[in-house]
Amino acid sequence: MKRTLFFTCCMLVFALYSCAQGDAAYIKDNYTKYEYQIPMRDGKKLFTSVYVPKDQSKKYPFMMDRTCYSVAPYGPDKYKGSLGPSPAFLRDGYIFVYQDVRGRWMSEGIYEEMTPELEQHKTNKDVDEGTDTYDTIDWLLKNVPNNNGKVGVWGISYPGFYTTTALLSRHPALAAASPQAPIADLWRDDAFHNGAFFLVANFGFYPGFTNRQDDKPTQRRGGRFDPGTNDGYKFFMDMGSMRNTNDKYFKDTIRLWNEMMDHPNYDQHWKDRNVLTHLHDIKTPTLVTGGWYDAEDLYGAINTYKTLAQKNPNTPVYFAMGPWVHGGWARGNGDHLGDVSFGGPTGPFYRDKIEFAFFSHYLKGTPLDLPKVSTFQTGENQWKAYKQWPPIEAKEQKLYLLPGGKLSFFAPANTMVDYKEYVSDPMNPVPFIAGTDFDMTREYMTADQRFAEKRPDVLTYKTDVLDKDVTLAGNIWANIKFSTTGTDADLVVKVLDVYPDTATNNQFTGKEVKMAGYEQMVRSEPIRGKYRNSFEKPEPFVPGKVTAVNWELQDVLHTFKKGHRIMIQIQSTWFPLIDRNTQQFQDIMKAKDTDFKKATHRVYTSKTTPSYLRVKVL
Repeated sequence: MKRTLFFTCCMLVFALYSCAQGDAAYIKDNYTKYEYQIPMRDGKKLFTSVYVPKDQSKKYPFMMDRTCYSVAPYGPDKYKGSLGPSPAFLRDGYIFVYQDVRGRWMSEGIYEEMTPELEQHKTNKDVDEGTDTYDTIDWLLKNVPNNNGKVGVWGISYPGFYTTTALLSRHPALAAASPQAPIADLWRDDAFHNGAFFLVANFGFYPGFTNRQDDKPTQRRGGRFDPGTNDGYKFFMDMGSMRNTNDKYFKDTIRLWNEMMDHPNYDQHWKDRNVLTHLHDIKTPTLVTGGWYDAEDLYGAINTYKTLAQKNPNTPVYFAMGPWVHGGWARGNGDHLGDVSFGGPTGPFYRDKIEFAFFSHYLKGTPLDLPKVSTFQTGENQWKAYKQWPPIEAKEQKLYLLPGGKLSFFAPANTMVDYKEYVSDPMNPVPFIAGTDFDMTREYMTADQRFAEKRPDVLTYKTDVLDKDVTLAGNIWANIKFSTTGTDADLVVKVLDVYPDTATNNQFTGKEVKMAGYEQMVRSEPIRGKYRNSFEKPEPFVPGKVTAVNWELQDVLHTFKKGHRIMIQIQSTWFPLIDRNTQQFQDIMKAKDTDFKKATHRVYTSKTTPSYLRVKVL
């Protein structure tokens, strides 16, 4: 497997390198680079690189990317190797703009993570990302010759958030925007999924992200943390409790990390950073893009679209979701993830037929034949077009957990108390992948779960062999009747597609893997149980009391094929994807190594205490 992957990666890198070399030469031959310090209304200046076509015989629209990740390379004689969202833009003629946002890299000011947006701006000192975008657009229109008066903005992940805030500038020249994998609510996107902290991704991210914590422009990059091992499971077990991230490693030197440690509840700090509450009165045509297997900002993409469509019914709002990891639509083929094949390339279709077509229409007036919703149906491996999302044809049903490990769309008939129980030991947590590699935080979203089914602290429920295709389209809600001997507990629900024993391997299947009997992850989400009633005000469990725990697993568009089975797995550790719950009602970010306790958990499946998933079925 490793040799095959290595060869494939080498060929891909060579192809990308050759393409980049051609693009780099084209850019130098056809574009002139300028660097500006653009003044904002409060006097701060933002560093901005502008690439202008040398052919000045016609006017061009702007394509702008505002980023906290650096617009490097710096220097008017140093050029990027590519421009725009995809190669099609480069040769079609645009003025490309890249800007370091306030407080990052070569821009002035103090950086604030997901700068809170202000509904009112009473003085020039009232600034946010919306006003910074407005002031930038205004300056560009007046100071860059040969522009056609139209601006498009795009960005992925954090730049996706800045694209969303560009909408809040409400500048009349902003003609099109595409927030892609945008952070929408930082507590719910990257940091705490229903209160469970996403440990491995954030721990590795923040040391490199923190390049400065003052108002002094710099090109210095933050240093990457070196754990000294590829064994993530052992590293984080050896680290111990969350407080040890500072005691052993960060030494309170990373302000943004400390903000997460100091705010485990959904308090005002996080509410101020929920940009969804501001997405009203938007007139700009918008294309929201995301990936079904985005391990970082799946929530942001889905909910940015839903909020925009709901609050701005007269504005053209488009939605594209494909079988991609975080940002996977912008590069590569998008033909597989891990062992799972998607039947062919999906990235080029998005880049050419959706993204390029969208911007070309709204910035240059070319014809557009694009459905409002373009979604890739996994399992069936086909693109589907809808007028809205979720599709109106999808009807809500309940998928019940039944005694004996059964799973069915028919409710349990037994009135006697029935449950499965398991002992959850935070000192022996369930891994989130079969291996221990740090670098599997994307592949886990389609990875085989047979390793987990074998553990006594993982409950399994599955349907009979399906006699017809079953397609889920829309969000999934877990409704679990639960009790514990502790006062807090995590719950993780995983929805799996179990392949038949006759399934054959595909070209991407690992050497030691068999697709026969494969248990493919389709959707999964945790909840920290103390947040079951409120993310703001946690509540302890009453030991032994049957309690309803309900939470959203987010949207899917997946077909479980005839001959497959649907499986649900339930567990209470998922390490080190999420941090460990001490299983005591306390601030886990401040817990000691001695606070972790075993607890016995029960999941109930009778008629009087039913556990089920609410799903939408096509």
